[in-house]
Amino acid sequence: MSTVQQPKTAKQTLTGADILVEALIHNGGQYMFAYPGGCSMPLHQALRKARDRIRTILPRHEQGGAFAAQGVSRSTDGVGLCMATSGPGATNLVTAIADAKMDSIPLIAITGQVPQAVIGTDAFQETPIVEICRGIVKHSYMITADDYNDPESVKAALLSIPRIVKEAYFVAKTGRPGPILIDFPKNIQLASLDEEIDWDPPMKLPGYRPLQRKAAPEQIKQAIAAIRRSKRPILYVGGGIINADASEELTAFAKKSNIPVTMTAMGLGAFPGDDPQSLHMLGMHGTAYANYAINEADLLLAFGVRFDDRVTGKLDEFASRGKIIHVDIDPSEIHKNKEAHVPIVADVKEFLTTLNATFTDADKPDVAEWNAQIAEWKTKFPMKYRESDEWILQQWAIEEFWRQTKDQDTFVAVGVGQHQMFAAQWYKFRKAKRWLSSSGLGTMGFGLPAAMGVAAANPGKLVVDIDGDGSFLMNVQELATLHCEKLPVKILLLNNQHLGMVVQWEDRFMEGRRAHTYLGPIDHPEWLGEGDGSIGDTYPNFVQIAEGFGVKAKQVRKKKDYPAALAEMLAHDGPYLLDVICPYQEQVLPMIPGGKTVRDMILE
Repeated sequence: MSTVQQPKTAKQTLTGADILVEALIHNGGQYMFAYPGGCSMPLHQALRKARDRIRTILPRHEQGGAFAAQGVSRSTDGVGLCMATSGPGATNLVTAIADAKMDSIPLIAITGQVPQAVIGTDAFQETPIVEICRGIVKHSYMITADDYNDPESVKAALLSIPRIVKEAYFVAKTGRPGPILIDFPKNIQLASLDEEIDWDPPMKLPGYRPLQRKAAPEQIKQAIAAIRRSKRPILYVGGGIINADASEELTAFAKKSNIPVTMTAMGLGAFPGDDPQSLHMLGMHGTAYANYAINEADLLLAFGVRFDDRVTGKLDEFASRGKIIHVDIDPSEIHKNKEAHVPIVADVKEFLTTLNATFTDADKPDVAEWNAQIAEWKTKFPMKYRESDEWILQQWAIEEFWRQTKDQDTFVAVGVGQHQMFAAQWYKFRKAKRWLSSSGLGTMGFGLPAAMGVAAANPGKLVVDIDGDGSFLMNVQELATLHCEKLPVKILLLNNQHLGMVVQWEDRFMEGRRAHTYLGPIDHPEWLGEGDGSIGDTYPNFVQIAEGFGVKAKQVRKKKDYPAALAEMLAHDGPYLLDVICPYQEQVLPMIPGGKTVRDMILE
């Protein structure tokens, strides 16, 4: 849907459910991922009536719907919408809401609730979802009447709905983005109102002033002075750049200053991954040269990052040789994990815009020697993997995928595990919002439904879910949604029959003892011992599963057959699953073990 149609403004009789749906449309809602139930049925009836103005997509699990809503938020400038009924429907949203909170993703989750008269009585399918989600939302609302037996009180509740929805959009998107919960008791959904409604009411958000967060002129001068004096500066950028839509400003500053750029997992695409100035990803599974550069830097320009443990390792030794300039819109992130020498609470896009306007050629640092050192590290410690003439190694599979799609505008979602890190290492993202990863919470099952949301919101674009067999099974039911909704998601399934990342830790730190990380049947012992990991039957049969959902599928085992099979998948005009059998012994390297330093980095 390319345009937003405004709701009717003439006086009419509307239920509470109608009002909420109209308010969503008024604020730009175009896609709703919703699974119905007893306490959300009025909302679904309202969505049915508005189907020409908002597309409702039926996921096959509420968690899948919420991740699909994230797919909308992460790949567009909009706010994803999801909805579930009360009780188990609402609690099935919790993981995806927590995921959105960790990754700072704008999201509006709407839950039906039992009627006010029975709230607190352990009514059928009742859960206190507002209380359950209190620590994982940016804000929450419960639309209730002060006295549900008083018509005037119910009327006031109905009239508050447009304001609540407007505020939900504003709070979700501004400042540090995050998820909003709207809990909606059934009695208010069913109540009706017969008068004109103000669809653009004033908001009531005392104390919430995110638009006022701008860097002071003295802070800009202080940053420029530190940059000018530095000899070994580095830009360390994260998801805040993506959320602020500041990739263009970041790239302009990097080119103007000639400072190398490294990105977090959330920041991939903020700066072109195939640019010579890119050090690509840093941290636990980042490039060796990015981690060496961070370790030796005398100035760390930390923009839109949170110094999380997967980046820093041993915190007190991370970037310990340099001054830190930390820019973030969320004041709670400043000094939270790492002390900043120049703390700046500001919108990073506004900050970079001002920095670019103020920064001159005279302010450029002398980085010739520093860039020569980085070039030496890149030559000495390149990204590499072992070669195989026969088997399909995961790294090679993703490199070949990059070769075949690098000139297309490709969106890539991933599950969680080795395949996620292999994709982050070997696919070079040139644009923001093309990489979707559950990075903070690390939620298995994220990839397929997230890709589903991307495909809905970006028709005509190539959308690929790179997944692992363990992660894919977590939300495999969404294959039905792909088929029924005609969403042409391509699934590149790197199938090693194991929980690969846990196996890697077992091999590295637990003497290879397998503890419930093999996903196949026990009568295939060849997968448990030594060998290439590419023999024997695979379980389950993903080709049959996909075909059972109406999705075209194929399995490939040999390296020589992979490029053509991949090209066939990419050219298919509907959803497609390519089951790629890979060795389970492959490890994601480099690796800095948890809590360790760059000195402990495993390269081979």
